[in-house]
Amino acid sequence: MKYRRSGRDLLHRWEGNPVLTLEDMPFPCNSVFNGTPVKLNDEYLLLLRVEGQRGYSFFALARSEDGLHFEVEKKPALLPAEKGIFKVYENRGIEDPRATFIDGSFHILYTAVSEYSYRIALARTDDFRTFERIALISEPGNKDGVLFPKRVNGRYVRLDRPIGLGVGSMWVSYSHDLKAWGDSHVLMSPRWGYWDSFRVGASVPPIETDAGWLEIYHGTKMTSAGPIYRAGAALLDLKNPSSVKKRCDIPILAPREDYERVGDVGNVVFPCGAIVEPDGEIKVYYGAADTSIGVATARLPDLVECMADEETLSSDNEGVEG
Repeated sequence: MKYRRSGRDLLHRWEGNPVLTLEDMPFPCNSVFNGTPVKLNDEYLLLLRVEGQRGYSFFALARSEDGLHFEVEKKPALLPAEKGIFKVYENRGIEDPRATFIDGSFHILYTAVSEYSYRIALARTDDFRTFERIALISEPGNKDGVLFPKRVNGRYVRLDRPIGLGVGSMWVSYSHDLKAWGDSHVLMSPRWGYWDSFRVGASVPPIETDAGWLEIYHGTKMTSAGPIYRAGAALLDLKNPSSVKKRCDIPILAPREDYERVGDVGNVVFPCGAIVEPDGEIKVYYGAADTSIGVATARLPDLVECMADEETLSSDNEGVEG
């Protein structure tokens, strides 16, 4: 894929999108979306959210040699738990995995769904064939958890999106053991009058760059026809992830194609992970209209350079839309 600076969005869609649809699934289901990518032994893996025909979500695994053409394994990779405490909080499905390689293993934050609302859960795997559930790591009403790929000042760091008074802001929290989290701070809030004026949440596990931690996030704007989900970018301080250095004032990807605008939930592009290639290209994988998966690319330096100084936007952060 050749990167194009001109065009409708900074991220350039692969011309063969979507990379995965219902027709690519080897077992009956309603839809496939929100897949988190990793590169393992020169192979691209996508851990996919699949909505089964009963209506709850689980995970499947797809493999690719080029990051574009995937084949989905014939059996689900991870189903909701059938025993123990995880069964209580996963009895309505597991959703939106995000994988981070840290401490020699892939750690996956995902959303556990039950009648008690959403909670963030943590699992670990070395091969994406067997998974070990570690802990439920948030209170109810929290989702969109992503884990940083290294400790900062001796502590693990995560981003998440709890809901308070109807407002969804992005928060940052810290831990010494990946299980107990605290020292939580509001990181970014919706901006009145912007494309992310209704809710914002983490999407891609943060990417370390010389300029700071690059976070590709999702933001929504409420309209008379419902919310529109777009993707944006922000830079966090390398030594203090609680500090936003820069934030892009326009989205880097917006729903424009038919497969992004029409589906189970219309007008949605929802990244869940990215691969940074050795040549500096970044492949961002995203759910489209909660029905399929697309991939879009850019040069990593261009994403870093697209952002305005956060100081110039501070006045816009004072008001939030609920």
